[in-house]
Amino acid sequence: MLVDVPKLVTAYYIEVPDSSVPEQQVAFGTSGHRGSALEHTFNQSHVLAISQAICDYRKAQGIDGPLFLGFDTHALSVPACASAVEVLAANGVEIMLAAKDEYTPTPVISHAILTYNRHRNAGLADGIVITPSHNPPDSGGFKYNPPNGGPAGTGVTKWIEARANVLLAGGHQDVKRIPFERAQRATTTHRHDFLNAYVDDLRNVVDMDTIRGATVRMGVDPLGGAGVHYWGPIAERYGLNLTVVNDVVDPTFRFMTVDWDGQIRMDPSSPYAMQGLIELKDRFDIAFACDTDHDRHGIVARSVGLLPPNHYLSVAILYLFQHRPNWNKDAAVGKTVVSSQMIDRVTAKLGRKLYEVPVGFKWFVDGLFDGSLGFGGEESAGASFVRLDGSVWTTDKDGIVPALLSSEITARMGRDPGEIYRELVREFGEPAYDRVEAPATPEQKQRLTQLSPKQILSAQLADEKIQTVLTQAPGNGAPIGGLKVIAESGWFAARPSGTEDIYKIYGESFRGPDYLCRILAEAQTIVDATLAAPVQPTEIASEGYLKGGR
Repeated sequence: MLVDVPKLVTAYYIEVPDSSVPEQQVAFGTSGHRGSALEHTFNQSHVLAISQAICDYRKAQGIDGPLFLGFDTHALSVPACASAVEVLAANGVEIMLAAKDEYTPTPVISHAILTYNRHRNAGLADGIVITPSHNPPDSGGFKYNPPNGGPAGTGVTKWIEARANVLLAGGHQDVKRIPFERAQRATTTHRHDFLNAYVDDLRNVVDMDTIRGATVRMGVDPLGGAGVHYWGPIAERYGLNLTVVNDVVDPTFRFMTVDWDGQIRMDPSSPYAMQGLIELKDRFDIAFACDTDHDRHGIVARSVGLLPPNHYLSVAILYLFQHRPNWNKDAAVGKTVVSSQMIDRVTAKLGRKLYEVPVGFKWFVDGLFDGSLGFGGEESAGASFVRLDGSVWTTDKDGIVPALLSSEITARMGRDPGEIYRELVREFGEPAYDRVEAPATPEQKQRLTQLSPKQILSAQLADEKIQTVLTQAPGNGAPIGGLKVIAESGWFAARPSGTEDIYKIYGESFRGPDYLCRILAEAQTIVDATLAAPVQPTEIASEGYLKGGR
């Protein structure tokens, strides 16, 4: 099962993608371009083209401040970083690299961008994170964060994607590049102390004094990721009773237990991948893990074991909005359309506004930046929230601060997040939640993005009256890239994956798992019928399928 690292890295350098094959082109999904060198989807050719495209974008937008560059522990991340540096230096970009070539988590890059840009109106910084997130060891990934510090929006990524594919098709004739040794010695290449800048500032987003005062016993498993060397300094700086249970960095990730499908995947929300930490739960009051670039969290409570992401998001929201007195009184709660309705009920209890958006953390960036959102979270265990004073912390997902927040909650409340969630269940009912996936061709995925409310011919979902059918998110009116059907006690949403040839159906029921099975079965029938039925372009236009884009 273990990836052959020399073979993988060799493929990165010598295999050349065919730019005429769509699957081998640059393609930005919900979180950057991802692929594998072994499949001609993440090779040096891609990275050189994307790096030059970003340089061209920066020039077109007048972005001339430093670019903060980080990478994670995947085998392809180090060579991809070297390729990017060669192009960035050749283009005269001021590059900020970590001291001693340290791995750098995604949220640390966002934090660095925002810290640099604070009180500036010109010479703004941006950033690149080289990571495929929690994906398997043979994967590579490349993300761009503009001066707002968050994941680039669709307009930006489409521009970069299109330009990169032109460069790829042109054989890199317009790509500027100098040898790596020269790039490292360039006057525009600098070293930056990412670690201490981030760790020193944590006191302004999490109540470290409360954690330290309660002597909460904490365990953390970095899962061999980019934050592996951050947790020790965090514990030392703040006097925390925190044990790093695994400090191994190995690009094969051989220390992981395999995920549900037999793949090695560093997903901190998966009970399969998290078996090692779950088995240690009785050693600690609270334990947690982060994925490879540390932008996702997994929380293991002594009371219940691993909390599903929706459970912890609900508890975090309940706690934060009751224990952050300096937050904006009108700050809203951000969630994606596929996150649990428990969040809706908690938000209503708090008297706060709910801001529901399509899948993708990019939709929370503006709200977190200007403080109109106090919290933004996804069902896939990605979240961030504002500082104690209500100002912006990060505008990208941060796995570290939600993990530390679980300790603050345990310390202040005298109960762990699992126990608090059971209290929510007693008040609001217990939801059953699931997600199913199935293969889909690019053409079928495109059809799913064009689902229309008119295709829901039934007035009922299972045996309840359908209340709402959504193709646009209630919070910002943006197309959700699929469809969401809501009844009184349950809902489902169907959407294609942004990075894989699959589609996903999410469902939830407050009437138990049997009712959820009925919801998912009906959703599957609707999706299958959509994929099977021939639809003419004139019919698509008359049905209004193209509303909102595409």
